[in-house]
Amino acid sequence: MRALLTPEPTLSFSSIQINSRNPNPSRTWTSLHFLNRDGRHRLVGRKPRFIATRAVLDSATIEQLGLKESDTRNPSLSSTYRNSKLLKPNQTVLEAQARVCTGPTQTRPLSEEQTFKVLDTILRSGPFLSYNLTSFFYYYLNYLKILTVRGELKDEEQVSKAQLGAFFAGMTIRANAFPEATQWSEGERCAMKKIWPLLVRALPPDVIFIADPEGSIMGLGSAVGPQFVGNGTSEMRLVGALREILAGGHLGYEEIQGVLKDVLTLKLEDGKSNGVSESLLSAFLIGQRMNRETDRELKAYCLAFDDELGPAPVADVRSLTHYGEPYDGNTRYFRSTLFVAAVRSCYGESSLLHGVEWMPPKGGVTEEQMLKLMGAKTNLSLHQGKKFIEAEEVGFAYISKREARPSLYSLIGLREQIKKRPSLATTEKVQQFIRAKGRESIVAGFYHEGYEEPLLMLMKRRGVHSGLVVKGEEGALSMTTRLRSASTSKGLPVNHCSGFRSVGIESACEVDGVSRQSFRLEVNAMDYGFEPTDTPRTDRSVSKNIELGLAALRGEKGPAYDRIVLNAGIVDHLLGCDGAEDVSLALERAKEAIDSGKAHKRLLNYIKMSHKVK
Repeated sequence: MRALLTPEPTLSFSSIQINSRNPNPSRTWTSLHFLNRDGRHRLVGRKPRFIATRAVLDSATIEQLGLKESDTRNPSLSSTYRNSKLLKPNQTVLEAQARVCTGPTQTRPLSEEQTFKVLDTILRSGPFLSYNLTSFFYYYLNYLKILTVRGELKDEEQVSKAQLGAFFAGMTIRANAFPEATQWSEGERCAMKKIWPLLVRALPPDVIFIADPEGSIMGLGSAVGPQFVGNGTSEMRLVGALREILAGGHLGYEEIQGVLKDVLTLKLEDGKSNGVSESLLSAFLIGQRMNRETDRELKAYCLAFDDELGPAPVADVRSLTHYGEPYDGNTRYFRSTLFVAAVRSCYGESSLLHGVEWMPPKGGVTEEQMLKLMGAKTNLSLHQGKKFIEAEEVGFAYISKREARPSLYSLIGLREQIKKRPSLATTEKVQQFIRAKGRESIVAGFYHEGYEEPLLMLMKRRGVHSGLVVKGEEGALSMTTRLRSASTSKGLPVNHCSGFRSVGIESACEVDGVSRQSFRLEVNAMDYGFEPTDTPRTDRSVSKNIELGLAALRGEKGPAYDRIVLNAGIVDHLLGCDGAEDVSLALERAKEAIDSGKAHKRLLNYIKMSHKVK
């Protein structure tokens, strides 16, 4: 098969009409520009005036659209999509959480000086610290000759209760359940022993409980932890579950679902909190991940809110693929899935993408950011998404977790405070917000070893006909055409794939008795005629990701084009899609969808149709 890297001149985008059959003279059309490396504007699309465009626009276009400066404040960077209303975490404690709130083999214990710095920050963060205690604390530190400066937190965020819960949960689980190499260092023991009397006097009871639930870790026993039960039935249930988690134990399926449904959403419709302590909830979420979830725990997280908005709508299509990209996006490399969905829709392979606008810890480029920057509405309901999938001129949809799972969406702020990814980061990739009358498949990305098989287990639990997990770049779904580095780190290589296909025509929903064909392989793009190329860098630039994707859909050959073709054709083949039995034919089919202009038109149709829904 010949290589796909054939140089061609860039096609002009300015002559394309989104709605040539029914032009509306009352709507002024203006050009959407992106900056080239030489600083000149490059035309990549057209936008109607009624769309609140967020892009790298020239001053004349900004004035013509009547946009506010706040609407154009560097919206091309993924970091600017973070909700400014979210509480920023304290960076000193957050850095410590990155070290101690992780798995049994990944934890990096703190030194004595590092531990003192963290505890110093916590104690000076208030509002739970009195002036007399502050004075005593600084006298104590000076006596110990530990460097500290009064007022250091003047320009730094206070430590939230969620951060306190996560940090101390990490320390407690390490003390109770981790192997010797990742338990407390001698420096941590020394610092905690000296500062614990101050912590007991300064911290609220729920945090003291998390730090020493049985009154046995710190040496100087405290009755607060053993006697703590929480306030109200929801919090009492959460405390009971935490006692098991903080000891390194695991919970049952019903127990986890019960806790989650008790405590979420975090904010009620009247704007008030449900009363559950954020320190307890953050300890619960990070603790489950540190203990390495069991299959039953992952299933509980995965299925807990399936019925939140009632039964899932059923699209009348012969095939539907659910794409489970990491919700926190890409920070370095081209993210191709949105453009792959447009390609696959051209030959009857419908896709459902889902995610959020911005998610920690990476806060990278997401499909929602790209669609929003291109002018599409991103607040489709599940029933509206179903219509997009069924629409002959579109054939794919994006659903935001904000619309599909409001309870889980309410955790975004808390997830930033706990730093590390909770169990939900795995299970949210295996969702079926919309079902199909025909065959269904799920594709999900992963990075860390140990989550390949759990993801496939959840896909089988969902009852889909085919499932595929991909170790793409950054743990996303994009397989690459670059050569594998000789210095590749340990673990599975990029482009590793594994999955299953149902054999025969019987329904995969009948888990018992379904015959499945399993596979496991590393995709080498050169085997399919692709020349090796470095992956295009986007470095958090939403506009750069869009520019690469649109240029590829216009037929411009290059690395982005190759990756879209590769990921469309290989996925079709591995999932066992009709007409993709021969991988070469599957790849040629994807190329034809691009070169004919059909895929590009599908994406434009999506943007146009999103403004017609009510």
